[in-house]
Amino acid sequence: MLVDLKIINVEWVSQKPALMRLRGQVFINEQHVPPALEWDEHDVTAQHLLAIHQGQEIGCARIVVNQIGRMAVLAQWRHQGVGKALLDAAIQVIRHEGFSSATLSAQVHAIGFYQRAGFVISSSEYQDAGIAHVDMRLLF
Repeated sequence: MLVDLKIINVEWVSQKPALMRLRGQVFINEQHVPPALEWDEHDVTAQHLLAIHQGQEIGCARIVVNQIGRMAVLAQWRHQGVGKALLDAAIQVIRHEGFSSATLSAQVHAIGFYQRAGFVISSSEYQDAGIAHVDMRLLF
């Protein structure tokens, strides 16, 4: 885990360039998600988390009600605890708001990552933006 990693709550309006850069790199450039599917009406009203290391934005996540989504970590920062820190922070936000569970749509390759955090699969596999996903849930 990066020692000086900070996870902060941000608003779309104030951090749109950083959030778009991060998600654009991971989802649009690396995973070939069409831009029309990446940006939606939830961006403006959602809660956003930004992972910052030494002043550089390196990851993000989005929370809509009790659903965690749009979690992205730049390639060079993966496998260093950034995703876990974002996920833990998102869970804390959802718990703080009084929900009894957190949900997410996991890319199949990331199922193990979410299972290690206590999430369980709650759907059959399906395609989203041409990528295999399953729904997962964590009960508090």
